[in-house]
Amino acid sequence: MSTVLEQKALFIINPHSGKGLIKNNLLQIVDILVKSGYEVTVYPTQERGDACRIMRERNRSYSLVVCSGGDGTLDEIVTGMMQSGFKTTIGYIPAGSTNDFANSLKISSTMKKAAETVVNGTVFSCDVGRFNEDVFVYIAAFGLFTEVSYGTPQEMKNMLGHMAYILEGVKHLQNIKSYRLKVTSMSENGDTKIIEDDFIFGMVTNSYSVGGFKSIAGNVFKGNIALNDGLFEVTLIKMPKNPMELNSILAALAIQNIDTQYMYSFKSGKLIIESQEEVAWTLDGEFGGKHKEVVLINDMQAMDIMIDG
Repeated sequence: MSTVLEQKALFIINPHSGKGLIKNNLLQIVDILVKSGYEVTVYPTQERGDACRIMRERNRSYSLVVCSGGDGTLDEIVTGMMQSGFKTTIGYIPAGSTNDFANSLKISSTMKKAAETVVNGTVFSCDVGRFNEDVFVYIAAFGLFTEVSYGTPQEMKNMLGHMAYILEGVKHLQNIKSYRLKVTSMSENGDTKIIEDDFIFGMVTNSYSVGGFKSIAGNVFKGNIALNDGLFEVTLIKMPKNPMELNSILAALAIQNIDTQYMYSFKSGKLIIESQEEVAWTLDGEFGGKHKEVVLINDMQAMDIMIDG
């Protein structure tokens, strides 16, 4: 029996993500999409930023955009969509070395199962973060360890996974840098909270999983996290005053529980973070530039993505 192709799907793949597993699964995934009634256009990205460009320039005739890659690839897809000014439902087939956001959405790491979710699942309207003129899907961070995610060679990520981040991170512990920041958090009802302190690390997240560890954000916010509530989870770690405080912070991180006296944790829909010197940021594991002032806004339910339903 022939399949009637009634809808168009754009399938953007990063052939280099993770261990390049997409190369062995491409035909099966395309077959699943075709059997579900999609006319499929496959585009393998050629360089960094390519997925963002293709998504930004895509035709409105596509009713579905499927992407396969890591969190960085998904970030490009969502960024391109936001820049285009119109929504298209997204299907995500994770193929990276960490896949934090896929873990948060409980999207299978098995490509065939993830592809079946794309065609048989339900639409989930998820928050998206705005960072000045940029976009992030699940995390914006600065300070300790953040340069590791975009500084670790892809080959090391492929071989070692989460251990790559730890091994690279240890190299930076001897020269911990702190940043004097003014953090202004604004709520919808007009309340403003201002924090001024010295910080070695900060993350603004919309995720259950950070760096492959599911329980870090969960422990801090006691499981009270929603990905579609218009609120970020904010975690800021203060500069330790002595080696004992530093050891306490590292011990807390080791057991995935950073809710200690050395940090701030709160929810916010809009943040302004100011500093006297430029601070390097990472957005979804990729370099997000150096800034003296950043404005982070939660764009509530701006992305439609397929999940198991």
